[in-house]
Amino acid sequence: MKRGARRGAGKLGFGSGLLGLALFSSIAPATEISYPDLPPPAQIESALSNHLPVLNAASNLKMEHANQRKWNSGNYEFNLRAGSSQRNIVSTGQNLKEWDVALERPLRLFNKVGIDGDIGEASVARAEYALGDARHEAGRTLLQMWFAWQREQAQANLWQQQVDILKQQAQMTEKRVRAGDAPKLELNQAQAAAAQAGVSWHQARLRAQLAGNDLLRHFPAIRLPEKLQPATPQAVEHDLAFWKSRVLEHNHELGMVQEQSRVQQLLAQRSRADLLPDPTVGVRYANELGGNEKVTGVYLSVPISFGQRSATAEGVAQQAAIAADQEAFVKRRLEGDIYAAHTQAVSSFATWQQAHEAAQAIRSNAELVGKAYSLGESSLSDSLTARRFALESSLAENLAQLDANEARYRLLLDAHQLWPLDDEEGEHHASHY
Repeated sequence: MKRGARRGAGKLGFGSGLLGLALFSSIAPATEISYPDLPPPAQIESALSNHLPVLNAASNLKMEHANQRKWNSGNYEFNLRAGSSQRNIVSTGQNLKEWDVALERPLRLFNKVGIDGDIGEASVARAEYALGDARHEAGRTLLQMWFAWQREQAQANLWQQQVDILKQQAQMTEKRVRAGDAPKLELNQAQAAAAQAGVSWHQARLRAQLAGNDLLRHFPAIRLPEKLQPATPQAVEHDLAFWKSRVLEHNHELGMVQEQSRVQQLLAQRSRADLLPDPTVGVRYANELGGNEKVTGVYLSVPISFGQRSATAEGVAQQAAIAADQEAFVKRRLEGDIYAAHTQAVSSFATWQQAHEAAQAIRSNAELVGKAYSLGESSLSDSLTARRFALESSLAENLAQLDANEARYRLLLDAHQLWPLDDEEGEHHASHY
């Protein structure tokens, strides 16, 4: 897109530069980092580029390029006028044919030409930001659906493990019943527990299948792996001020509303300029008195307004004020979103640490109780209860692990450190690395 080169620095108030490309030198490049628990970069790029809202935004950008050419050329055209008449001289009784032709064109005043060019440029810039924002939102959707599938898949895997363990326990109980070391009631309990776990496993598999189908329906380029090991969560580096600076520096939505505000300001400036109407200049040639007179001349016409132009200018000025207010509103909302995303990432990591420690202790206890039951030193009820607690703690640990990873990736995505979200980033990574 090369937005910065086309618009010039400082037009949007994004700090020292329009998109702050210089800051990329201090940000870890997304293309240099491998995320084994996420889809491969090639699949990500294809999925984002072919997402329907992104395709629509790309088409809108092409439309704005066409509109820019219209703003640059103006909407005035040459107008050819021709007429024919017949002159009747009563005193002599003569009937003389006459005709005339004229070529005219309204002329934009010079200051309006410059404003129109700026409007076309700002409209293209707005569409470019809209395309980046569409890719960003597609990335958020992909991330959310990817982890939704992972959560269901993780639960299905844990229930499968639980089924295997309970079946082994049922077999062990059956041997003890045959040996006379346990009542048949315990065998019924063990088999019922295994069957119950099997039901939960089938339900979890169905949820995982539906989540995977939903993901593939929205992003056909993504390929779901057979096995995917979740990554160990990492603590969020840097403080809130750092992430606030990075996210706002590269936020497409903020850039889009800033460009929209700029477009409205230019339209208001254009309406004020229109208080002085554009003149129409023409040349005329007439053949009169049956060809006895040849008339050549130029003429100038200027429309005279009685309040319409001033009312239009006032209305567009109010639209510019609304756009400026919208810019301030979006920035405040984004600051709140950044705080929430950062807080969630930090808190999710702490929650996973606690869940991990608790799950390790509970699983260790379940193994001890299981061994005690196999040696006849514990009851089946105690063993099943310990297994249920171990399953619940493992589910909580896995979900907390996925929550921590998703929250951190979401923060990285918003700061443009996860996936390249527009052309400038890809070009920068390619040239810098």
